[in-house]
Amino acid sequence: MGDLPQSVLFCCDHNAVRSPMAEGLMKQLHGMDIYVQSAGVKNDIDVDGFAIAVCKEIGVELSRHRTRSFDEMRQWGDDLEGFDLIVALSPASQRQALELARHAHIDVEYWPIMDPTGLGEGREQKLGSYRMTRDQILKRLKERFG
Repeated sequence: MGDLPQSVLFCCDHNAVRSPMAEGLMKQLHGMDIYVQSAGVKNDIDVDGFAIAVCKEIGVELSRHRTRSFDEMRQWGDDLEGFDLIVALSPASQRQALELARHAHIDVEYWPIMDPTGLGEGREQKLGSYRMTRDQILKRLKERFG
């Protein structure tokens, strides 16, 4: 486990499944001790209903999360270069994070987390896939941040 950063940005492709899960889980684990946000390379879909459901099972509320992209965060005045750590959960978001890190002192970590969208036939199988992703993120969070 490394030193705890003061601020963490989780990112993935759409800010609809993996990065909101990571943001919500991190806030549950560390409360206000660490400033946590999430973003996507694109913001073209809402938070996934299955992600909301499986996080609610363990007391993490995602239904009020509003998806946002890196560009939107900049437009809203967020200083992306001010984050201590960016955790990329997809290859596309890793590329974006590394581009940011070229211009500022930001640590970037890549966690290859499974994208559960499109997996499973029925509702229960889909929920199972999303639970696997949620649990994979939670395990990585606990390993990295305690």
